[in-house]
Amino acid sequence: MFNQLREDINSVFHRDPAARNTFEVLTNYPGLHALLSHRFAHWLWGLGLKWLARTISTIARWLTGIEIHPGATIGRRFFIDHGMGVVIGETTVIGDDVTLYQGVTLGGTSWNKGKRHPTIGNGVVVGAGAKILGPFEVGEGAKIGSNSVVTKAVPAGATVVGIPGRAIVKRKSEDDVRRKEMEERMGFDAYGVTEEMPDPVARSMRALLDHMHAVDDRIETMCKALKKVNSEYQNGELPPLHDEDFDCVRDETDTRS
Repeated sequence: MFNQLREDINSVFHRDPAARNTFEVLTNYPGLHALLSHRFAHWLWGLGLKWLARTISTIARWLTGIEIHPGATIGRRFFIDHGMGVVIGETTVIGDDVTLYQGVTLGGTSWNKGKRHPTIGNGVVVGAGAKILGPFEVGEGAKIGSNSVVTKAVPAGATVVGIPGRAIVKRKSEDDVRRKEMEERMGFDAYGVTEEMPDPVARSMRALLDHMHAVDDRIETMCKALKKVNSEYQNGELPPLHDEDFDCVRDETDTRS
């Protein structure tokens, strides 16, 4: 029990640079208070003392602003930063090293009994105000952007943004491996925000525009070849495309011309 408490306290120091000492963490971090209350309530729930477990959960909600159903299963080194407004449903399963920020809901979309809340994999970061709704799995290492609404499974390592949530899975490269090693040395991504989180609509539009430019170049090459074969061939001029017309759908980090 004391080893688990030590892990919970150390996870606060690892993920919150504002934490100064153990006494401050034990007395002033509602996320830790809610977690410790839940561990006791969950133990009572497993013994069949469900009313007492729910009562302890309710008192913890009054004191911390964080509602965790005693039936929820939570792994090691779980951290809730700030915490106000967090709701975790009964059949939620949370892995190890998971981080939630304020206003997060891990909820269900069905009134039927049984599994109706999400399963959160190891190392997941869920940004402020995000809603994860339904009995599906969020894969290990995924990042859920602030205020996203997620209603379907998320692949491991993906980043989810938008309403409804859209998963962005990057292809791995040597640069990604080196960047991941640097992230692990420097810490996790606060609030689920990374520099690799573009607007998915803009990203799709950019891919279409790149494809159109490639097709346009190929058609121009073909027209030049036809003109060499037949000097009487006339190719009409196409309306010009200007890059500035598409600035609104480009990522801010896109440096290509």
